[in-house]
Amino acid sequence: MDRHDVSSDVTAEHVAQLHQEDLKIEEQFDCKGMTYWFDAERKTAFCLIKAPNKEAVCKMHDFAHGVLPHKIIEVDETIVESFLGRIEDPKKTSDTEINIIDDPAFRCIMYLELSHNSMERQNNYQYSLFSEKIHQSIIKTFKKYEGRVVQSDNESYLASFKSISNAISCAFNLQHKLKFVIPKFEKSFKKVKIGLSAGLPVEEKAGLFEDTVNLSKTICQLINSPITITNDVRVYYEKRHTNDFLKNELVQSLNLSEEAFIKNFTDCLEKIWNDPNFQIQNFAKLLGYSQSQFYRKVKSLTGKSPVQFLSDYKLDKSIEFIHHKKGNISEIAFDCGFNSPSYFSKCFFKKYHILPSQYQLTC
Repeated sequence: MDRHDVSSDVTAEHVAQLHQEDLKIEEQFDCKGMTYWFDAERKTAFCLIKAPNKEAVCKMHDFAHGVLPHKIIEVDETIVESFLGRIEDPKKTSDTEINIIDDPAFRCIMYLELSHNSMERQNNYQYSLFSEKIHQSIIKTFKKYEGRVVQSDNESYLASFKSISNAISCAFNLQHKLKFVIPKFEKSFKKVKIGLSAGLPVEEKAGLFEDTVNLSKTICQLINSPITITNDVRVYYEKRHTNDFLKNELVQSLNLSEEAFIKNFTDCLEKIWNDPNFQIQNFAKLLGYSQSQFYRKVKSLTGKSPVQFLSDYKLDKSIEFIHHKKGNISEIAFDCGFNSPSYFSKCFFKKYHILPSQYQLTC
């Protein structure tokens, strides 16, 4: 898939004509133009092309009309369809010689995570029953608001929405509905968290919607709020609606500085989280904050102190490592940044009320 950032005077008809020029000579370059998307508001166009390599795409465009793409990424057509809803030209929408497609590729991406207590769900038949009931309720709600499920594992869901308004309404509906689907006595499920971000399929990173997906997932997992939305989502929504929903206690809307902090924080976290010699006070220096500023930032966004957040992050990683059988307990302890297996076991027991060696036996 390639991305073209076009000038303000380019119309959907112009892009349709360029697409036709590609189709006339595509075979010469062993290419096949499958379809495209054009966004008149953001002045972007995206072409989906079967080609042997990126060079063939550039040569075809250059020979056909001379308009070269600004960026090209490799994509899986199944994933493209999951995000965007089609991998071929839609039927003609008007009685014209060419098929003019004025169809934006801009999407609102939702990441939903069911926060549960892993200690309470082992070999639990009741858990399986509730899990399936919750899954069906989530899928039904996505369909109601025209959301497309890209990935799911019954504990987390990634969905794509063409309409930001629909995505926000869906998030509220899910939070409301799942309160009644999950019984109060079912302690294994603690809460439902949702992150909403919006963007284009080809951005800075190499994957399809990769920047947007990463941000929606990060804010869902990191921020201490049932529903967290990015600044772009809020701005877009407020252009078309009142902002009453922002006053709702379920929603936290991030500003641009908070988003920048979260991106830098998570980038740094990925580099240092399993370094046993890393001192938490150095975290603030790496990000350019004083100790007090860093503490307030992390506490306000995550609900935890930096020390507690890093400790919980390591322990959550250890759960993943145990489930995926990435070594024995001692190896996992060191891989997750603990100085000794005994200290790891002490921290693990304090949080989960079971020793990691005992928990490993249940997996």
